Amino acid sequence: MSGVEVAAIIAAVAFAGFVAFLVPTLLQLRETVRELSQVLVRLNTELPTLLSELRKMTENINQLTEQAQSGVSHASTLLHAMGEVGESVQQVHNLVRGSGGSLLSNVASLVAGFRAATSVVKERLHSQGGNPNGG
Repeated sequence: MSGVEVAAIIAAVAFAGFVAFLVPTLLQLRETVRELSQVLVRLNTELPTLLSELRKMTENINQLTEQAQSGVSHASTLLHAMGEVGESVQQVHNLVRGSGGSLLSNVASLVAGFRAATSVVKERLHSQGGNPNGG
């Protein structure tokens, strides 16, 4: 056998080995392409529905966010008004508390003045001999 024949035999064996390796790989590749095709068909049928539902969900979330912002705004306004009412109550409380002592002293002075005036009137009527009841 010559060198060319040996090289041809080696090349034929190498080619047979390559084909033996390539055939199962090509069969596996064909199966993979078939499965990929099925996935793409399924995606083409389900993806538009999923996108439509996703859009609706996004719109709902946007509406809920706007409602929440409105609610927070109203709550803030309410809490601000309640704070102002609290401040007004505090001012009235301080006014009553601060003038409470002077109010009591004014009432006590008024009662004392009334007692003094009635005692003076009684003494004058008694000293003049008159009847305090007009008779």
